[in-house]
Amino acid sequence: MHPTPTDGARAGLADEFRRVRALTEHLCEPLAIEDYGLQVVPEASPPKWHLAHVSWFYETFLLLPSLDGYRPFDPRFAHLFNSYYEQTGSGFWPRAERGLLSRPRVEEVYDYRRHVDAAMLRLIECCDAERWARVELRLRIGLNHEQQHQELLLTDIKRNLAHNPLRPAYRADLAAPPPGVPEPLDWVSFDGGLVEIGAGPEGFAYDNERPRHRAFLEPFALADRLVSNAEFLAFVEDGGYRDPAHWLSDGWARVRAEGWEAPLYWERVDGQWQTLTLGGMRPLDPAEPVCHVSYYEADAYASWAGKSLPTEAQWEHAAAGVERAGNFLDSALLHPRPARGSGLRQLFGDLWEWTASAYLAYPGYRAPGGAIGEYNGKFMCNQMVLRGGSCVSSRDHLRLSYRNFFYPHERWQFKGFRLAEVE
Repeated sequence: MHPTPTDGARAGLADEFRRVRALTEHLCEPLAIEDYGLQVVPEASPPKWHLAHVSWFYETFLLLPSLDGYRPFDPRFAHLFNSYYEQTGSGFWPRAERGLLSRPRVEEVYDYRRHVDAAMLRLIECCDAERWARVELRLRIGLNHEQQHQELLLTDIKRNLAHNPLRPAYRADLAAPPPGVPEPLDWVSFDGGLVEIGAGPEGFAYDNERPRHRAFLEPFALADRLVSNAEFLAFVEDGGYRDPAHWLSDGWARVRAEGWEAPLYWERVDGQWQTLTLGGMRPLDPAEPVCHVSYYEADAYASWAGKSLPTEAQWEHAAAGVERAGNFLDSALLHPRPARGSGLRQLFGDLWEWTASAYLAYPGYRAPGGAIGEYNGKFMCNQMVLRGGSCVSSRDHLRLSYRNFFYPHERWQFKGFRLAEVE
């Protein structure tokens, strides 16, 4: 027998669906119509594509297989707005060419969203007990997927606008706080030993967070906060981007090929460093954590400082007793802020933290079957793990066990790092 979902469960899930969908559209409100189709680099998709893709996800993995009589808004969208799912059979438009799609028009994409929303609410209301468990799980994946794209939406908008020499602001009303003074960096020690990491069997988590398993750690210490702009600037001024001694080979090749001299969005203006934010250009705040750095830059700084980056097992073990509080999308600052308080800080929010761990399967991992199994598992190669979330992540999207992953050269996301050392 399949348990029948209660009216309360249906209503709660419907409310959550409405809230997540509304937030995506709210984040697009400051955009000009010309911004919706902009894509200046392959990794930064146009806002219009994000709006459509998350709707395609619900249509493909929930509505078509589970809502009797559902008719797609436009069957051609299955090809245009699929990201990378090979097993759906629809194929997908090249990622680097998403900005070339002047059609469908923006208003049609919003019509598509309304079409999918109405159908999804019908599915939640009328889904029978036999299909409910599958629908509920896929809907939770879909909601978390849309929250991921809310973050990508903001980072991609920033990347696309940064290409414009006018340096336009996404939201000019985001006031810059007065510059701060970096607090002294301190260290928090941990005994190490045999620890458990990963998500347990209860509650929602992505497949790449499981299974929970044991890891052995030598005694170690973590810096109590993220590396600041002032600290990273010392690396820059010491010739860090000109000295191959601190860099991994692939990282040094990237520095030379792309002419890196500082983190992404740092600019010298009249002899002073400034940085581009979603609120426009601002003087570089020495107390803020350094942002928009690649794994290569984080690792080079750690080498220069005589330290290392934490492994994801070290990070998760250290963060296990820390409240999941911080500067998230919910705070509406859309920018990292200086460390506050005492003890182990900034583990959640502000910036995703690079770890020294490659993105690989946990022991015993098995990807789910079918196209939905392509969500995480097939990317477990050549990428590095980040932890903790950022100032453009929703607080309720994050968990202690959450594993983000990016290629080591990528910089456009809100990413920073903290130092570690083995004692």
